[in-house]
Amino acid sequence: MLVLHLLKISLPIFLLASSLALAKPPPPIVEHEDPIEVDDKLTLSKVISDAMEKFPDSSWLKSLENEANAIAQRGKSWTAGASQASLRFQEAASGTLHYVDAGVQVPLWNPGQRSAERAIARQAESSGAAQAASVKLRVAGLVRSALWDIALQKIRHEQAVADLDITEQLYNKVQRRVELGDLPLADVLLAETERLQKLSTLTLAEAELMHARKRYTSITQSTKLPAKYAEELVDLKEIQHNHPVLAAINSQIERKQAEIKAIKLVGSGQSNIAIGINSDHGSNDSRSNETESFNIGVNVPFGGEAHLAPHIAAAQVEMAKLISEREQLFRDLEQAHHEAEHNLKVNAAEFDIAKQLQEVAEDHFKMMQFSFSAGEIDLMDLLKVQARAQLAILSAKERAIIIERDKALYNQAVGVMP
Repeated sequence: MLVLHLLKISLPIFLLASSLALAKPPPPIVEHEDPIEVDDKLTLSKVISDAMEKFPDSSWLKSLENEANAIAQRGKSWTAGASQASLRFQEAASGTLHYVDAGVQVPLWNPGQRSAERAIARQAESSGAAQAASVKLRVAGLVRSALWDIALQKIRHEQAVADLDITEQLYNKVQRRVELGDLPLADVLLAETERLQKLSTLTLAEAELMHARKRYTSITQSTKLPAKYAEELVDLKEIQHNHPVLAAINSQIERKQAEIKAIKLVGSGQSNIAIGINSDHGSNDSRSNETESFNIGVNVPFGGEAHLAPHIAAAQVEMAKLISEREQLFRDLEQAHHEAEHNLKVNAAEFDIAKQLQEVAEDHFKMMQFSFSAGEIDLMDLLKVQARAQLAILSAKERAIIIERDKALYNQAVGVMP
């Protein structure tokens, strides 16, 4: 309940931060190539779908689809392999006797083998779809992280702009008072040092923001940024067995099981049916039968278990490896879920503290400003309080963004798409 209450409190601040982020930014200190534009109609799910199409793994996913189609075509075939045609001609040394043999040999499916091949095709198609869902979730994680990194860097940049503005106002005030003889000349140098430090902080904050925006364009291959991408926290308390990552590896295991069954059904090899005709003719040769005949035969291999066993064993090794990877993946997902859940609680508590610190720091800073104007404190004391106040304000704004980011990362951990 405490977490939900604090998450509700954070929403107005996040909306305020979003509105500030959409405001016209100040001119850059350093020129950057930044083609990103905010698109009010663009949704997070659309960004992820578009990024998925341009993701490097898309060619691999297409190849999985082609493989499944190829296996399906094999299962539709009436024969277990390529047929063979033969033609043999024989002539006696005298040239008066001719033999011609022609035939066709067709490999046959073993009992249940064709159904097993069709099962592999179905599992290959299912595995391809599961791999695509898993990759899409991975893309969603990259996009989510990139977007919230931009939001966090925007807050830091905006705060750096505000801090520089306050410092410049203080510098101008100190300069006037020095000119009037109210403050020593050293205070102008101190105020100028503080101003330059804030300018340096702003320059670095601007660079980090540009880096974050570049990472987003690199991931999405797009210059369009959604205006809204906050997510509702899903009501899942643990990793489900249909998590896209688990579903993907489960589909691989199921396919490998189907392949093992198909290998076993090969047995000692493919049986073959052979159909042919024979022609026996001669020219004034008493040895010739002067006949044509039809023949049919079946070849059935046997005793090949020892040769098939290594293929079965190799497939079982691959399946055992997949099962081990699944167990490790499940542990990793549970750990990621725990960290996401814990981060939500910790940052919600931290946000409450940060808000209180912000209020205290702002009140203290106002008091010290009056004291400085009245000559009760020196500039150094004011700058110390100002630094604490600015840090407290930034911390509160960051926590509001971090909580919203943690919601998205929690949804990512439990495998839920936007």
